[in-house]
This record gives sequence, C-alpha cells and structure tokens, in this order.
Amino acid sequence: MTANSKQPGFALLICGLALWAAMLTPTPCPAVGLPTITFGVADANTPEQVSTAIQVLFLLTILSIAPAILLMTTCFTRIVIVLGFIRQAMGTQNMPPTQIIIGLALFLSFFIMSPTLNTINEKALQPYMKKTITQEQALEQAITPMRAFMFSQVKEEELTLLADITLKNKPFDQNDIPTMTLIPAFMLSELKRSFQMGFMIYVPFLVIDMVVASVLMSMGMMMLPPVIISMPFKLLLFVLVDGWGLIVGSLVQSFK
Repeated sequence: MTANSKQPGFALLICGLALWAAMLTPTPCPAVGLPTITFGVADANTPEQVSTAIQVLFLLTILSIAPAILLMTTCFTRIVIVLGFIRQAMGTQNMPPTQIIIGLALFLSFFIMSPTLNTINEKALQPYMKKTITQEQALEQAITPMRAFMFSQVKEEELTLLADITLKNKPFDQNDIPTMTLIPAFMLSELKRSFQMGFMIYVPFLVIDMVVASVLMSMGMMMLPPVIISMPFKLLLFVLVDGWGLIVGSLVQSFK
C-alpha cells in the first residue's frame, strides 16, 4: 500500500479529531437577561386614570366572589343539595364522592342556565366586545335575564318577607324590587324547595330501613346494625327504578 492510498484515511482521522475537540471545547454562551417586574404608585393626572384603576379593582373583586355569585343566582344550590340528600338517604358514605356531586351539579347548572347565558352573550357580551354599547349598558343587559330567571323561581312568601324588611314602600311590580333584595329571597326559595325534594327522596329509603329493622328484631338479631343489611336493598331499588334518571329529570323539570 502506497503513501497516497493512506492520505484519505489520515485526512478523515484528522477531521474527526478536530470535530471532537470542537465539541469538547466549551464556548461562551450569550448572556440571557431576566425580566423584572416593578410596581409603583404615581399621581393620576387625569380622571380617566383614576376610573381605570377603580374598574380594575372592581373586576378583581368580581372574580374573587365569582363562586358565590354562581351559588346565589343560579340553580346550583338546589341541585347540589338534592344530590347530597340522595347520598345520605342511601347511606353510601362518600359514594359518589363529593367532587362527582359538585361536578354533576355544575354541568347540570350550565345545562339549565344555557338559555339565560345565551341571552346574556347575545345582548350584553357580544355588543360590548364590538363596542356598540357601554359598560353600564352591558351590565344592565346582563342583569335583566338573571333577574327574569330568579323571578321565575322565587316564591312569593320569601320575596314578600325580604321586601318588607328592606323596602319602605310596597312594590307594585318586579322593577320596584332591587336585585339585592331579590337574590336572598331567591336563595331562601331554593333552600326551601331543595329540602322539600330531599324529604320526598328520604321516604322510600326510610321505609326500607324500617322494614329491615323490624325483620332483624323479629329474628332476634338486635345487635346487627340494620344499615348494613338495608343498604344493598336500597341500592337495588335505586338501580331498578333508574334513580339517577328520575332525580335528574325531576330537577330539570322543576326549573320549567
């Protein structure tokens, strides 16, 4: 083998060693600057700056109490209380879990409130995003469908009670009742109606408990807790009558 035949291999070896050395040689990296966040308080030069700051503060406050608004002005309260009564009546401890009950109540609330939410989106949110109405007009357009929903569900007794406490003069129509009076009246009506539905749910399960307890006492098995024996029968009854379908259907129909 001649020296010329060895030159290509030698050249490849030199190139490979040079590449390897370049990879091992540390190269300085460009410095990367970290962003800084600064907060400051400055004097407002125009009234618009003060108004913008107040609007931001008001928006943050609304976001912080958004869960409470969901509880007070929608059908969530009645649904979650009724579902909780079902779990207690069956005696299944934590089955279904609390997260499942709250999730089901939340999505049922969105399903029931979808016509109202669509109305708010069409008459308040979309025009405000297109800048065809002002913020005050958008708020008024958003409150009107919610008031209509609450007036359709509130009972006259609770509304009269809160109106007598908060209002000096007797209201003539719905427009004379402020929203701050309507919301607690709506909450009281939802609590009353949900407990009435809970009582009706408890009755068949209570009958099963009484029958099982009587059978155990007649057999002399007084030391055996009746709940242990009655729970499978309550579950069987609930499954045979399609209990979840009946409960959900009754809840949805109760808001029409």
